[in-house]
Amino acid sequence: MKNIASIDDLRTLARRRVPRAFFEYADSGSYSEQTLRANRTDLEAIKLRQRVLVDVSERSLATTILGQKLAAPLILAPIGLCGMQHGDGEILAARAANAAGLPFTLSTMSICSIEQVAEGTGQPFWFQLYVIRDRGFSKALMERAIAAKCNTLVLTVDLQVLGQRHRDVKNGMTVPPEFRIKNVIDIATKPAWAWSVLNAKSWTFGNISGHVPGMENVNSLAKWTNDQFDPGLSWKDVEWIKNYWPGNLVIKGLLDVEDAKTAVKLGADAIVVSNHGGRQLDGTSSSIAMLPRVADAVGNDTEVLFDGGIRTGADIMRAIALGARACLIGRSYIYGLGAGGQAGVAKAIDILEKELSVTMALTGVNKIADIDGRVIEGGAAKKKVAKVAKAKAPKPKASA
Repeated sequence: MKNIASIDDLRTLARRRVPRAFFEYADSGSYSEQTLRANRTDLEAIKLRQRVLVDVSERSLATTILGQKLAAPLILAPIGLCGMQHGDGEILAARAANAAGLPFTLSTMSICSIEQVAEGTGQPFWFQLYVIRDRGFSKALMERAIAAKCNTLVLTVDLQVLGQRHRDVKNGMTVPPEFRIKNVIDIATKPAWAWSVLNAKSWTFGNISGHVPGMENVNSLAKWTNDQFDPGLSWKDVEWIKNYWPGNLVIKGLLDVEDAKTAVKLGADAIVVSNHGGRQLDGTSSSIAMLPRVADAVGNDTEVLFDGGIRTGADIMRAIALGARACLIGRSYIYGLGAGGQAGVAKAIDILEKELSVTMALTGVNKIADIDGRVIEGGAAKKKVAKVAKAKAPKPKASA
């Protein structure tokens, strides 16, 4: 990965190597993409406080999340269709995460199945669950994840209905791609991508196709979500899942303080402050705008994680300073996957870790636990938030 210096460089390379429909599936947001843009602009607006003449020779990025020691405060977020950014994408991303000492989260809407990832990596990973109308299938997914030794379930709760992504509609996004003239021409110019996908273990939704009656050849994500995702999903379902799942339960997709408090009451071991990467409710607040309020409200009772717009190590510093214990990265590693497979994901992780280490040095910080509001310009008032978020969280359950 020569001449790659940033996540933006990986994005540029991925855009050249991945067919337009799949690149834009990962890259785009819903409707007019106001929230997608706000996730970045609001992060960039937070100014860091430079400090000098502090001994920062013993810096460490290590931390602990849900009882698991991590090499850095990073978790690879659940992303659908990784295997359409690069053949066997979920397996390759999981291997890169394992090598870096970080968790990988497999999406329900993955191309490689739970079993294929388990076989291809030989190590535990996190599993993300979408609850559909057929609760029996949701239960079966959890059973398969337990059998694969997944110790953490990430329950995504902000996608009962699908926010329209205009670029997906225009591109006719299907898995595998439809044989339209423009798609064939596009793929013909990307032979390395085509070769990787043709030789992959799966070409469709591995966790769904063949497991649901009438969905043996499901190829449309939009059709699947519109037909199967349940707008009747409620907190009662969270209670059911909490009682059934034997490991850690993480609830992802919370922006509202009252929702966060309810999640804690129902026993969430962690929550993720997230607006689904700007892919659902367009016009809602950025994730970083809501993080301090949520962390202040529940950070003493559960572990607060952050998702939304992370592109640099400085972004990770900002989120931790405002109350997060760690950050989930999605597009950042997906760009790496599209740009160079496993090596590209490893490069994305390396970029973010090195940038975070340098940011820590230039703000006078040696340990992740020492990052608080004092690293932000005018952030003294935010110090309380960070302290609350770093308070001792409930002891996590034993691994499944």
